[in-house]
Amino acid sequence: MLTLRFARRYLFSPKSHSVINLISGVSLVAMATPVAAMIILLSVFNGFEGLIRSMASTFDTDLVITPREGVSLPTERIDTAALRQIEGVEACSWVVEQEAMVSYGDRQAMVVVRGVEDHYTSLLPIHQATASGEYRVRLGDYDYAFIGQGLGYRLGVKTLVADPLKIYALKRESFSTLLPIDGYTRREVPLSGTFLLDTESEERYLLTSIRLARDLFAMEGCATALFVKGDGSCSIEALRNRLQERLGEELKVETRYERNKTFYDIMTYEKWGIFFISLLVVIIASFSIVGALAMLIIEKRDEQLTLRSLGADTAFIRRIFLSEGLLIGGLGALAGTLIGVGITLAQEHIGLVEMPTASFVMQYYPVEFRCMDLIAILAVFTGVVWSISQLTVRNMIPKPKRL
Repeated sequence: MLTLRFARRYLFSPKSHSVINLISGVSLVAMATPVAAMIILLSVFNGFEGLIRSMASTFDTDLVITPREGVSLPTERIDTAALRQIEGVEACSWVVEQEAMVSYGDRQAMVVVRGVEDHYTSLLPIHQATASGEYRVRLGDYDYAFIGQGLGYRLGVKTLVADPLKIYALKRESFSTLLPIDGYTRREVPLSGTFLLDTESEERYLLTSIRLARDLFAMEGCATALFVKGDGSCSIEALRNRLQERLGEELKVETRYERNKTFYDIMTYEKWGIFFISLLVVIIASFSIVGALAMLIIEKRDEQLTLRSLGADTAFIRRIFLSEGLLIGGLGALAGTLIGVGITLAQEHIGLVEMPTASFVMQYYPVEFRCMDLIAILAVFTGVVWSISQLTVRNMIPKPKRL
């Protein structure tokens, strides 16, 4: 395109070095910096989002089946053997989950007791998050407690071979205000280990055998939920619909996202909040193009008169300087993309910036580069640069008045 040839000559011609070229170079750097920053920021956010989702997949299964009314259902209500034969189902396991109070030494805390079956780790790899000791909820006739590291700190647990953990479950149907101690079911269990995940799970949950949980909460032959893991052959939403149709409306089938919808929505809003805040920086930085174009238009007034004498109209001259603005922005976007993607990939595969290992489960800041983020950044960036350049050129090069 002829207009682009003029624009390229104005920017790169060795005979046109002046303060305008310096301003153009500064504009290019000013445009590259926010583009690189946006790529890095969104990649870091994606990394933390992926880390949180991986932690959630360690503690929350793909699908959870619960009763629509009440808190428990008889295990005979669902044929788990037949359920495993449904296409898309890899494994399932009964769970008893209720709140209780625990004490260790002179400290107490409210927890959520989750009683699980022996094959629970085939659904959720909680054993991979072990921080101390080992994952164990039952060994023969002995029951154990596997607690979060945060809960262990709250209770003052220093060693796993010391005193057992005391669990108190409320007898909801026979509670007496005259003898409150008789209104609780009390059990003592030794600790087998601690796990390290997100703060909420660490401070709230205690895992033990489903046998002990049923004994604590008087749920013999019942459970509060059935956890289901998909095999990846179909989407989780499709599997949910398949199970819901098979089980009927008396039971509710929910995905991990549906059970934590508010949390995942907040994560999405935060990401796009960061995107639009960064976009404001891009808009502010794009005003550097205004100065470069204004100075260039003023300097090239003689060339404009020459072009008009050769038959060029106002639209053609405007396209030259519009191409100049887009060229500066495009080179800035290219430089920013190379820098941002390069730093992101280096952090992802090599690890440049470490994070405190005392408080996090990863050595380096997690990042995840996504092509869709880059496309969104470049699309919005192009729109901003085009709008700013178009507005500047139209104001600086008005149409000649007719006589």
